[in-house]
Amino acid sequence: MEKENIAVGLDIGTTKIVAMIGKKNEYGKLEILGVGKSKSLGVARGVVNNITQTIQSIQQAVLEAENNSGYKINDVVVGIAGQHIRSIQHTDYVIRTNPEEVISGRDIQLLIDQVNKLAMLPGEEIIHVLPQEFKIDGQTEIKEPIGMYGARLEASFHVVVGQASSIRNVGRCIQSSGIELSGLTLEPLASADAVLSQEEKEAGVALIDIGGGTTDLAIFKDGIIRHTAVVPFGGNVITDDIKEGCSIIEKQAELLKVKFGSAWPGENKDNEIVSIPGLRGRDPKEISLKNLSKIIHARVVEIIEQVFTEIKAYGHEDPRKKLIAGIVLTGGGSQLKHIKQLVEYITGMDTRIGYPNEHLAGNSGEEISSPLFATAVGLVMNSIENNSNSAYKIELKEVVAEAPRAIPQQPVFEPKEEVQTAVEQHVETTTESETSEKQIKRSFFDRYVDKIKDFLDNAE
Repeated sequence: MEKENIAVGLDIGTTKIVAMIGKKNEYGKLEILGVGKSKSLGVARGVVNNITQTIQSIQQAVLEAENNSGYKINDVVVGIAGQHIRSIQHTDYVIRTNPEEVISGRDIQLLIDQVNKLAMLPGEEIIHVLPQEFKIDGQTEIKEPIGMYGARLEASFHVVVGQASSIRNVGRCIQSSGIELSGLTLEPLASADAVLSQEEKEAGVALIDIGGGTTDLAIFKDGIIRHTAVVPFGGNVITDDIKEGCSIIEKQAELLKVKFGSAWPGENKDNEIVSIPGLRGRDPKEISLKNLSKIIHARVVEIIEQVFTEIKAYGHEDPRKKLIAGIVLTGGGSQLKHIKQLVEYITGMDTRIGYPNEHLAGNSGEEISSPLFATAVGLVMNSIENNSNSAYKIELKEVVAEAPRAIPQQPVFEPKEEVQTAVEQHVETTTESETSEKQIKRSFFDRYVDKIKDFLDNAE
């Protein structure tokens, strides 16, 4: 019987934690086997600030996904976000010892290893080293150097950097939840995989993922990642503004935003009013929908203007760097009424809402196709790319014998004798260039995971 390649993504957001189990079907589409969702209690603006609560939320989401799918989760690919994330452009080169040999994946890996040794600010670590364009002996604009001849191999890189402590806290939460960490992916890159087409990436596109705590940006041009940024504001700040502006509790503010909120104040008439029950027998509170829209509008404009500043910093106004495909909005915040029109008005760029349904199998539920799950779908796709086998089918006798995951009151860290390899070695006959490409992806992917595992295993 052929072994199933089951992939698992874990999206640790500020408002929700999503565990998603999936596999590729015979048509190459992503079939979602199970989804678990829990309220995120220990995360603020994409960063863990309460280990115990985060562990409990992760376990709840994982248990729900296991129950829905009938699979037991071993390891997960996790999304990293937060205001500590920044990106830099870097150019580096290597002089090849034997120019008579064709360039192979080993040469590119040597170049990537060199970039990984860059000195960062204290407390920062490199998360991703993403090659953009190569130059061989002065010949520019080479996208695929493998198989070519040359003595000097040069490349420009997009380097994503984050706070080491924040990343290790995420790793600690996952290990304490009884599952392994098989990989880290920057959340805007995962969302981009889920909602953008290759044509959009070629033409030039800015993906804006409006989450609960942060708004993530990823810019692509000529099929290459050009710029990433994280703005430390999201949907929660809008809810807080409504709570303060209307003097109501957070739960009511969130409901108001979702049901009646609009980013465009002109849409509401002055006499449109919604009545909210008073607390503990107090009189109901009447709120004007026009005022509600004005509160939402002010904050959304601020968020979009910050993101647009990042787009201009990339150089969008340069004709050669123009983003022809415009903007794609995704994440929970993209479901706010009239936000598409407001973004078009502020930026002057074509805008659409991004749904992850392009890569999903036809039988996927409507809820999974929502922009809310774009990051989780992208993380599962990332896990499949790395040939993960992250879950196995639970037999009936196992279900009877197995006790539910215990939720610890405080995290317990025990050093392990040896670290199991998270990604199974997938051996198949491929061309040299395909093998090299897989090695490159897996090598810095694994190296970073191993760094975190070593840190956790040596923790007291």
